[in-house]
Amino acid sequence: MKSRVAHIRHGLGDDSRDQRGSSSPEKRDGDPRSRSRSRSRPRSFHSRERERSEDRDRWYQRGRRGTDRNSDRERYPSRDWDRERYRDRERDRERYERRSSRDRERSRRERSSREREVESRRRGRSPSPAQLDGPPTEEPAVKKKKEELDPILTRTGGAYIPPARLRMMQAQITDKASLAYQRMSWEALKKSINGLINKVNVSNIANIIHELLQENIVRGRGLLARSILQAQGASPIFTHVYAAVVAIINSKFPQIGELILKRLILNFRKGYRRNDKQQCLTASKFVAHLINQNVAHEVLCLEMLTLLLERPTDDSVEVAISFLKECGLKLTEVSPRGINAIFERLRNVLHESEIDKRVQYMIEVMFAIRKDGFKDHPVISEGLDLVEEDDQFTHMLPLEDDYNPEDVLSKTEVEGPVITWCVVCINSLDFEECAHKLIKMDFPESQTKELCNMILDCCAQQRTYEKFFGLLAGRFCLLKKEYMESFEAIFQEQYETIHRLETNKLRNVARMFAHLLYTDSIPWSVLECIKMSEDTTTSSSRIFVKILFQELCAYMGLPKLNERLKDLTLQPFFEGLFPRDNPRNTRFAINFFTSIGLGGLTDELREHLKNAPKMIMTQTQEVDSSDSDSSSSDSTSSDSSSDSDSSNDSSSESPSESSSDSSSSSSGIPRPHTITQPITLELASCHCFCQLFLFDTRSSAEPSKKPLPNPLRLCCSDTMIFEFLPRGKTSSSCKPLIHCKF
Repeated sequence: MKSRVAHIRHGLGDDSRDQRGSSSPEKRDGDPRSRSRSRSRPRSFHSRERERSEDRDRWYQRGRRGTDRNSDRERYPSRDWDRERYRDRERDRERYERRSSRDRERSRRERSSREREVESRRRGRSPSPAQLDGPPTEEPAVKKKKEELDPILTRTGGAYIPPARLRMMQAQITDKASLAYQRMSWEALKKSINGLINKVNVSNIANIIHELLQENIVRGRGLLARSILQAQGASPIFTHVYAAVVAIINSKFPQIGELILKRLILNFRKGYRRNDKQQCLTASKFVAHLINQNVAHEVLCLEMLTLLLERPTDDSVEVAISFLKECGLKLTEVSPRGINAIFERLRNVLHESEIDKRVQYMIEVMFAIRKDGFKDHPVISEGLDLVEEDDQFTHMLPLEDDYNPEDVLSKTEVEGPVITWCVVCINSLDFEECAHKLIKMDFPESQTKELCNMILDCCAQQRTYEKFFGLLAGRFCLLKKEYMESFEAIFQEQYETIHRLETNKLRNVARMFAHLLYTDSIPWSVLECIKMSEDTTTSSSRIFVKILFQELCAYMGLPKLNERLKDLTLQPFFEGLFPRDNPRNTRFAINFFTSIGLGGLTDELREHLKNAPKMIMTQTQEVDSSDSDSSSSDSTSSDSSSDSDSSNDSSSESPSESSSDSSSSSSGIPRPHTITQPITLELASCHCFCQLFLFDTRSSAEPSKKPLPNPLRLCCSDTMIFEFLPRGKTSSSCKPLIHCKF
């Protein structure tokens, strides 16, 4: 009975457990209220752990009871029940995980929406209704692109760009006036100049200069100056080489040499103010070599030495001695009094000032160097005397003036229009369209000459001469008189500085001016500045005149050109072109025009040279006759106007005068003649040469030989003696042909 009751209880308990275990999941899954309740009210962690512990206890007790009742275990197998229980627990865990993941996602969305709302409020914008009411959508995070830096604009100049790639990048840019193209061309110019300056030496200086002149160093003069100064500061031992480079460039472009010298002066003054001995040494050494190359005047050297020795210190005396070593020989040649004063000051510093023993020894060594004649410090090193004396341009820049280093590009008023004019010239189909566009621009009259210079520069930059620029210049000359006057002034300026142009540019300029002369766009009086002689012409000017007249002959033909050059109204302007003042110059002009194939222009010069000796004899006879006439008239007038006492005096003195007159007439030397007005004599020495003696009649000094200009212009106070001797003879070996005295 007892066992049956226990068995019933046990069965009821198992059924109830089965019913509860089987019904509870259905109730949870089927009842929406329970699902919503469970979703809205998630169980806490402690309640879940408590339920799990109770389940483990019940399971343990059930297992204990099952071990006591083997028969019940066989009747009610627990393996199926355990499997079902395990499945229920797994489903509960999955539901919990899904619910917790949904809760986390919801909280994350709410947090992101709140953050967006705060951000919009901070920026002063309210969120849109769609953002507030609509379902939150997750926006993908967008990475901000890092601003791309132009490698050319970086501080160090950017990454290395191969020249081929740089040219390709420039070719891809169609607008050459754009900022990107100008920046690339500027960087290419800077790298090219730096590369050429860094590899210059004594052996390749000629090639480097040729390559430098191929670059646009007028635009990049600041880059060139900075590159040279940096290279010299890094390696002062090659200062003489860099000074030679500056001297050559200064002969072609004096403004570049002036800019380099200005920056050197400013660097020296800055180093002196800061007591920077190394900077003063570097700058003074470069200045010394520029003085040796005649780029800077020696006055600058004396001013710097005076400043250094005014309040002597160990450093200032050391800089002064180093400076003197480099340019002492040059100062000895051009300013001996100045260098004597400097060495006298050094002697006082040696005896009176309290300086270091080392500096005292340096002063003593400096005196020894001077005594030896600066034999170890020549003026110009061998192989670096590359500029002719006539082409040198010396800058007179004082030490204390205010100078503009031009270290920043300031856009001038003319620079912008010039660029625009060049673009108009490039993009025009013909010269008429170009002239029309340029006139429509309404630039001020002050820029008239700049426009003419732009036309000439564009013509010179071409590989070969283009008639477009000659026609354009002629059109402007015909429009206004101001343009014609501007081209007249430019012709004279170009001829004076023609040695600075390369052969190709020189050829283009000459052909353009030949076109203007042929079309009478500019007057032929511009040829007045040409003086044909061996002393007044250079190789460049002779090439210019050659191309000019050959082009005129091609335009006009030799007969018409000869007719124009023989025009009586233009003869005063052609006196230098066909000189008659000196047979030597006449012969030079004849030989020059004959060598260029235009000997037909020199017929009159040949006649003049042939008749020169006859003209000399005729002029001498006229002078002799005028002297005799004037002397006779003077004697008669003096006799008629004299008193009785004076007549007695004159009669007493007449024997001596008559004897002197007779002696002078017998010797062939006329009496002195008093000049009452200035006269001009033209002397020709084709078959004889003359010795000219000039002396003052107010003194008893002996006549002194002195070279005189030809033609001679004599004033009232001048007394001249002419002796014409046969060629190759002297007065000691041959009797004078003519000996006249005025």
